[in-house]
Amino acid sequence: MSLSPRTFSLFLATRHGLGGRSLIRILVRNELNSVSPEDFLKLDPSVWREEYRLTKKAVDHLSLPFEEEWTAVEAFERQLSAHGVRLVTANDAAYPSVVETMDPDPPSVLYMYGNEQLLQRKTFTVMASRGSLPADLREIETLAEQGVLQGEVLVTGHDRPEYQRAAVVPLRWGSPRILVLDRGLYEVLGPDLRQEAFRAARLWRYEFDPSTDLVVSPFHPTLPFMGLNNQVRDRLIACLAHRLDFVHLNEGGVMERLVRLALKAGRPVRVSDRLVSARRWVEAGATRIDP
Repeated sequence: MSLSPRTFSLFLATRHGLGGRSLIRILVRNELNSVSPEDFLKLDPSVWREEYRLTKKAVDHLSLPFEEEWTAVEAFERQLSAHGVRLVTANDAAYPSVVETMDPDPPSVLYMYGNEQLLQRKTFTVMASRGSLPADLREIETLAEQGVLQGEVLVTGHDRPEYQRAAVVPLRWGSPRILVLDRGLYEVLGPDLRQEAFRAARLWRYEFDPSTDLVVSPFHPTLPFMGLNNQVRDRLIACLAHRLDFVHLNEGGVMERLVRLALKAGRPVRVSDRLVSARRWVEAGATRIDP
């Protein structure tokens, strides 16, 4: 049995009980010590515990018989390759540096499908907490259009009115987008990855175009939405954006934490003039978006 680094990474990413930090710790330690995937899997569980600092749960799952799983893992790897999906770990040179420079705890694994060159472009996002008013949605659309017409690439989500209102703007202008998902690629784009991400987008484009857009997900391609996936998605959207606009903020919510994270990282942050807290954020380093 000879395992490629990609196959081994995919195997680790699908093991229950093995968290993202543990996965990266394994890959980094193996690389530093020239330990092959085959040699790692032959190690005594005590070495996994003591030298790799894996949890008991992770060790228990790695200790289970897995030989029969390789066929399924390799078949799934071939499926991803055939569809043009790339698995990138935080240990890879291809991992987006814009994420690492902002997030002290970035997702360990990203599944990327589409035009990865967009990660080299100037990106922006327009973010808002849940429960945005009609006026907020109109402002989201206006700001998204301004950024697109300036030649910037929009980073957004797909399954909330606030994200969808922004996500259709590049379609109207034939411009690219980066969509970040809170579930697996196949859950959103369908089994052949050709379906547009949400119904309103299909009014502008019948099928998803991977030569134009990029989809990024930190979740296994077949997984549905679970738990706090939406918070992981929001954080990744913010980190992939070189500039961040905030239109609506719920007091003490996730979006407020993202404003702080972006300001701490030195990212340009703008806040809507309609926000009650606009003055406070301007004093903290943000710029006010005038009407």
